[in-house]
Amino acid sequence: MKHTPIRAALALTLLACGAAAHADGAPATHRIVRVTLEGGTDKGTSGRLLVFAAPADKAKAAAKEGKVEEVDTNPFHPEAVSVAGREVSWIAPGQSVDLDTDGEAFPAGFSSLPPGDYLFQAVLDVGNDYNYGGRRAGDLISEVTPVKITGKGAIPALKLTRVVPERDVWALPPTAPKAVRDVLPEARKHAHEETLQSKALTAFGGYPQSIRAWVLTPPGYEQGKASYPVVYLTHGFGGGFDRYAGTIATVWDAMAKKEMPPMIWVLLDESGPTGTHEFADSVNNGPWGQALTTEYIPWLETRYRMDGKTSGRFLNGHSSGGWATLWLQTRYPQIFGGTWSTSPDPSDFHDFTGIDLYRPDANAYKKPDGSANPLVRDKGQVIATFETFARLERVLGAYGGQLASFEWVFSPRGKDGRPMPMFNRDTGAVDPTVAAYWRDHYDISQRLRTQWPALKPDLDGKIHLIVGTADTFYLDGSAKLLKETLDGLGAKSDIRFLPDKTHFDLYTEGDDRQALLKKIAWEMYDVARPGQGKK
Repeated sequence: MKHTPIRAALALTLLACGAAAHADGAPATHRIVRVTLEGGTDKGTSGRLLVFAAPADKAKAAAKEGKVEEVDTNPFHPEAVSVAGREVSWIAPGQSVDLDTDGEAFPAGFSSLPPGDYLFQAVLDVGNDYNYGGRRAGDLISEVTPVKITGKGAIPALKLTRVVPERDVWALPPTAPKAVRDVLPEARKHAHEETLQSKALTAFGGYPQSIRAWVLTPPGYEQGKASYPVVYLTHGFGGGFDRYAGTIATVWDAMAKKEMPPMIWVLLDESGPTGTHEFADSVNNGPWGQALTTEYIPWLETRYRMDGKTSGRFLNGHSSGGWATLWLQTRYPQIFGGTWSTSPDPSDFHDFTGIDLYRPDANAYKKPDGSANPLVRDKGQVIATFETFARLERVLGAYGGQLASFEWVFSPRGKDGRPMPMFNRDTGAVDPTVAAYWRDHYDISQRLRTQWPALKPDLDGKIHLIVGTADTFYLDGSAKLLKETLDGLGAKSDIRFLPDKTHFDLYTEGDDRQALLKKIAWEMYDVARPGQGKK
């Protein structure tokens, strides 16, 4: 049975009164799951304990050869898997903890699950970052366990018996094309890890913090003396330093085949404990933009033969990386010669994935007419609402979620030392004070409207934005408002709307999954080396 956010809210309300309910309204005993630490580690630990449950038939039908390796949430089918969570302050080998699956749960308490066969799995998220990257190195997991739910039957204990191993930074996803796999061994010879401890970030946090990236040099770099234009690329939400292997192989292969011009690519890591810091200077995450532009880039330019001038520094990123690069270009226009930002997160908060944050009585969950604010769509169908994602994120944990990540970047710091929530997680009500802070500090359209005379000499003509008209997360709406702002200012800009393209196929043309990236690279090169671009 598919549960709606309304039913989830109802279940939580009933739980607050000390009871859960079946679909037929009959009282039900809370379903308690006992989880034991057994064999995963010989040391005590702590973290966020999560228990996942999925109907066995549907899970097996979706699995390869019917073998279910894990039970986990899916952002494109968020209500297909139930999850419950609680904090565990300490658990030692051999000890057990009980999790009330009718406490913090999504989409509803487990007592509302219809009788039938299920597959359960427990995860102890020791890094408290499940919301960002799912299961990561050091997390403890149980085997996938068959469970038959009946009216009164108990759920068998789950045993945390395995630890998630370290991820190989050179591991490619199963979907990677053979051509990418074939070229990776050669490409990785030209990719160099570059990590610099930042004085500014360390001073802010009170502990050592570093900026790190992969620097990919082009074919012939080692044998020559020429300098090269540089592309600073950063990933979207869920990405990180250990997930660049495919990009490294793709870019190297394209340069080797002369499908892309010879440039140095700096693949930046913008992930952190709170999500993506987006290289913004933030009162919560610290001065990441300052550290990048005043420490890291100058340092790299002493280590590599980079052009070392504005006309040879470019930005590219997709999704959250698209917002980061758009922000860096508008915040530091004298440093960069242009950004090519694709499907960026909202650049005008009058359309924050369809929500006008500045509207009186704005609500993240509901439109003015009372209907739900959608967040994910596919082929014209709404897959999930804003409220659905917020409630799931809440159960998975307090850190690293996409919505919380925005607050860690954009919000003022609250009295508790954490960023102030932009919206109430129970009601969806937007806090107008927080929204005003977002507008004054991070609304890119607002920045352009209020500071254009000062920005124009260094910024005019440098903004390139590309988005699909069917963007999965409705990000084309905000891009339209940014274009209106730039056009109204008489600014030179390049904002493209690709018909029917989504968040995930924007770069694809025919069989070439990176066709757009190749076009972007040649456009950059033509700025750095006028007249020497692709003929």
